[in-house]
Amino acid sequence: MGHSSSRLIDQLVAHGVPERGARIYVAACRGGVQSASELARAAGLNRVEAYRFLRELQGDGLLRTVGRRPMRFAALPPGELLDRWIDGAHDHLKRLTSEKERVLADLESSLAVPDESDPRKFAVLEGRVPTLRFLIKKIGAASKEILVSVSGFALAPAIDGGVDRALREAKSRGVKVRVVTDITPANLTEAKHFDAFTELRHAHAPVTNRAVVIDRTGALVFVSGEEGLGPTGNEQVALWSTAPQFVGLARDYHLRLWRHAEPSGTRFVRIDSPPTAVLPVVRGREAEPFQRLREITTLGMQVTGIEELRLDLPEVIETVARQLGRQIAETLDATTPVEVGRELSQYYAKNALGQLQVVKESPLVLKVTQCFACTRQSPEIGRVMCSRLLRTVLERRLGGDWSVSEPDPRRHATRGCVFSVLPG
Repeated sequence: MGHSSSRLIDQLVAHGVPERGARIYVAACRGGVQSASELARAAGLNRVEAYRFLRELQGDGLLRTVGRRPMRFAALPPGELLDRWIDGAHDHLKRLTSEKERVLADLESSLAVPDESDPRKFAVLEGRVPTLRFLIKKIGAASKEILVSVSGFALAPAIDGGVDRALREAKSRGVKVRVVTDITPANLTEAKHFDAFTELRHAHAPVTNRAVVIDRTGALVFVSGEEGLGPTGNEQVALWSTAPQFVGLARDYHLRLWRHAEPSGTRFVRIDSPPTAVLPVVRGREAEPFQRLREITTLGMQVTGIEELRLDLPEVIETVARQLGRQIAETLDATTPVEVGRELSQYYAKNALGQLQVVKESPLVLKVTQCFACTRQSPEIGRVMCSRLLRTVLERRLGGDWSVSEPDPRRHATRGCVFSVLPG
């Protein structure tokens, strides 16, 4: 065959046509309609080889049959073949362009999956969209259990990202789905949405770590985002791992919150129909709420006919201490018990509450002198209020349960108070 024929054969081979099949096609183009024997001879092939490639060329549309006895073959004109290649390349380019985002997302998700040969089995996910896609894919593969620990204000983004639909589908497959979060009036609508298809509970302690545990075999923990290091979810970073210890820690965290959490239905009732009213005490207008308290007490005595009503003073003091502790906790940035102690020391000094110092770091021991609550007339105020206040600050800042010892009444208001702080 000539130089031009060789070039055409090279083009055919480049487009997936076997070299021997290309030789038959070129022979058909050059010699017109021919029998199988004639094409085999022109292409330099034996008849058995020629028949195999003739069938392939027919199937691909490069040859068509003419007549039956003897059967003859005609080639698709080269111009039509080139048009077919151009049209095919154009369609392929359009398809690749339209599917670019999906293909890239699939590639990123597949690359984020830990390498099973890597004993560490960790993967870092960056950005909101890749993280959500990865999480939804993992939820879609869950077969037994999904445990979600999430702060209340992250419920709305989860709905926007489609995580709620993935959880609903998992629930319909028989997967146990448990969500623990903090339910507030601000996220009540979103909480009721999740309650429709998950086991939902309200966490009394702040949910400081957002994590999803799937089938006890893998866990996704959010390192940053709105509730982490980044200012928005666009800077979100999450860590996925199948390492047993990592998964165990994430699962234990969820279970600790879950055990002390309140059923969602009870929480909904508390928000929709609060059992208690608030009696605000405002600086400079303290007489007004206490006048109302006097009216309530007097009314109760008149209705019941009793002459004396005894109020449990420690309960009243605890109520005041809890509210003070919550407000103080909101001004702190501490994330460890020692940091809480040090920041409280600065807060006490700044607001003239007394002198608070960290005596010992592990276990944490605090000492307060010249305390605002240390009054000789009512020593029970300091004994009850201070320990309850400190406990509330620790629980609001660090989560979980904390115990704070009560001061020695023999030392109270004279030589200062010492508080031992322990978790649990």
